[in-house]
Amino acid sequence: MVITTPRLRLDALRPADAEALFGYRGDPDVSRFQGWHPASVTEAAHFIDRQADASLDTPDSWFQRAIRLREDGALIGDLGIHLPAEAEGSVEFGVSMAPAHQGRGYACEAVRAVFGRVFGQLGRHRIHASVDPRNLASMAMLRVLGMRQEAHHRESLWLRGEWVDDVVFALLASEWRAAQSAG
Repeated sequence: MVITTPRLRLDALRPADAEALFGYRGDPDVSRFQGWHPASVTEAAHFIDRQADASLDTPDSWFQRAIRLREDGALIGDLGIHLPAEAEGSVEFGVSMAPAHQGRGYACEAVRAVFGRVFGQLGRHRIHASVDPRNLASMAMLRVLGMRQEAHHRESLWLRGEWVDDVVFALLASEWRAAQSAG
């Protein structure tokens, strides 16, 4: 799956991306709210190798896409798509951006393009994201994307040695289509 937008290209992670992936995913400010963070460039390379065989059609697996600047192909982030086995028609996603590229609208641009693919070509019914409520920037982005908060689970996840809250945001295909028609 390759998706292009005016400023971005979403495509497969490549072996040459390992250092850049480790650079931002290993950054404590980026990984603070995430379940996975590589401990080394080698671990990032293994993650990329495992993604080489990943397929968007595989239920209960994460399908990771690189977020690249369209002008020079530089890796600036990544976006994961998960098709939960227990929730037919539902998709979960998560996005990570390198600090130098945050606050420029790249994550919103990438996620909007994925919404178009998930609700269009894949014909899915619902998309959702799970976020730590201390991650104010991510929560703001989800709201900008038209997602609504559905739940706030108190201390429901054990992450990095502490119990953390989990806030769930979601968007239905019908809501996406209505927003596209109105906009």
